[in-house]
Amino acid sequence: MIFLYIIQSEANGRYYIGSSQNPERRLAEHNSGHTRSLKHLRPLKLVFKQPFATRSEAVRIERKLKKSKSRDIIKKIISDGEIKMGSW
Repeated sequence: MIFLYIIQSEANGRYYIGSSQNPERRLAEHNSGHTRSLKHLRPLKLVFKQPFATRSEAVRIERKLKKSKSRDIIKKIISDGEIKMGSW
């Protein structure tokens, strides 16, 4: 099982979308500075995760979300607690 996850910077409120089998471990890696592009956004917190049966499905949705670059869509997903594909 793979998770699509959204983390948020506590420093400036920016969101980051990713996918991982273990989002909590991945968050710890991000917070420890292993991801250079997120180093300046620390500390980070996990605000959303949703399981998917296959990596390809999770990555497809991850790419779609990143391509949309819509903060409103991300906020809606977080408030709904799930990704509803038809709503965006």
